[in-house]
Amino acid sequence: MLIIGEKLSIIAKRVREAMMKFDKGPIQEIAVRQWKEGSGMIDANIGPAEDGGEKMMEWMVTTIQEVVPLPVCLDTTNVKAIEAGLKVHNGEWGRPLINSTSNDPERFPIMEVAVKYQAQLIGLTVGKGGLPADAEERAGIASEIMARAMEYGMPVEDLYLDPLVLQMATTQDQALKVIQSVKMFQELNDPPMKTVVGLSNISNGMPKPLRHIMNKHLLTLLYYEGLTAAIADAAEVNETVKTVDVIMGRILYAHSYLEM
Repeated sequence: MLIIGEKLSIIAKRVREAMMKFDKGPIQEIAVRQWKEGSGMIDANIGPAEDGGEKMMEWMVTTIQEVVPLPVCLDTTNVKAIEAGLKVHNGEWGRPLINSTSNDPERFPIMEVAVKYQAQLIGLTVGKGGLPADAEERAGIASEIMARAMEYGMPVEDLYLDPLVLQMATTQDQALKVIQSVKMFQELNDPPMKTVVGLSNISNGMPKPLRHIMNKHLLTLLYYEGLTAAIADAAEVNETVKTVDVIMGRILYAHSYLEM
């Protein structure tokens, strides 16, 4: 499973302060740590970035890739910022990923940019009308996003479908529907569609001691159902991924399997 390191987010105070000062030190330190902990891609979340977004994303991508041989997930709704980041992205270590388009017409231009630069793209299964009620509604939105991708000339193999993980503390009934969606999305295409979640969304608002427990157990259920990728803390989830792989017979058991 692809782990997309989540720690470089403007929501985090230390990261936000480094971004505002264009201070490479903290950004590169966090990026290197995520790489060494097992991330296969680094998420660069600059938020909406309505002012100065192009400069910020360009700086984030180059700053990360100066020290880490990994592709970057460009996480913003600012289309111009996405394009600026794609222009400087070093594809030597893999193709970039964009987070995200959706069924909202305002986000359709993000798909155009992804096709232009041959980037991979996350399709968030929500629309202009708000949150989907259940797995079936998410699958319906996913089908529309897939159809639009083909119209734009994007191979569906480049599309990751995101069922939208919500807070357990306020939307408990949605957790099971997300798990059902991951299973259902894979049935929309042959070969199965790729899927991704923002894992830690499930534990937002919880006491800190509970957060890693909730994250870990949701991941176990999602990964069992075939989840392809997670925007998550690699240090927190690697143990879960390797253990599920052993149980499912995907890797051979050894006493040292967690170290492999």
